[in-house]
Amino acid sequence: MAEGRIPLLGEKIPTMEVKTTHGVLKIPDDFKGKWVVLFSHPADFTPVCTTEFFAFQRRWDEFQKLNVQLIGLSIDQVFSHIKWVEWIREKLGVEIKFPIIADDTGEVARKLGMIHPGKGTNTVRAVFIIDPNGVLRAVLYYPQELGRNIDEILRMIRGLQVSDKHGVAIPANWPNNELVGDHVIIPPASDEKTAKERLERAAKKEIECYDWWFCHKKI
Repeated sequence: MAEGRIPLLGEKIPTMEVKTTHGVLKIPDDFKGKWVVLFSHPADFTPVCTTEFFAFQRRWDEFQKLNVQLIGLSIDQVFSHIKWVEWIREKLGVEIKFPIIADDTGEVARKLGMIHPGKGTNTVRAVFIIDPNGVLRAVLYYPQELGRNIDEILRMIRGLQVSDKHGVAIPANWPNNELVGDHVIIPPASDEKTAKERLERAAKKEIECYDWWFCHKKI
């Protein structure tokens, strides 16, 4: 990755040593073999951010089953993070179990493009989904005024894991797609022989096809 450029999909995340509420960590090195959801929030002690942290933690078990490490980030200092986590525990009855990066110098935010000048000096609501090899697989950006859909982040991870395991593509709104239901998409044929074989398999009910280039199956 070129110096000064944010990582793009399919590229490795640069190694970063960060200060967090769980001590100093190296990202993504310390989480090799795990999926990582690294997400930034504008500031501690703000209502929308609090609802997001509550929602992330409520789905902790679901993320764990998917082998996912959650990591939060803002440009607040670690003391603020610690106090905010205490407030969430005392007032809302939820223990935040994932680390929060204190990026008070803005170094991580700059490397990952989390600060958008047109939206002010705080980090926007960025989401980076990183696979077990440290490769960036998906990026989401939400403005400060709009809270994230945590269930969509879970859906994306499930979809990426299914795609990796089975060599398939994931349709819109999966697993509740309007055309193919919970099926997954078989990659289009790249030659005439494979195209013919697809239709033959469809005729045998091994897979389902709208045409040779649009085939799907249940996994």
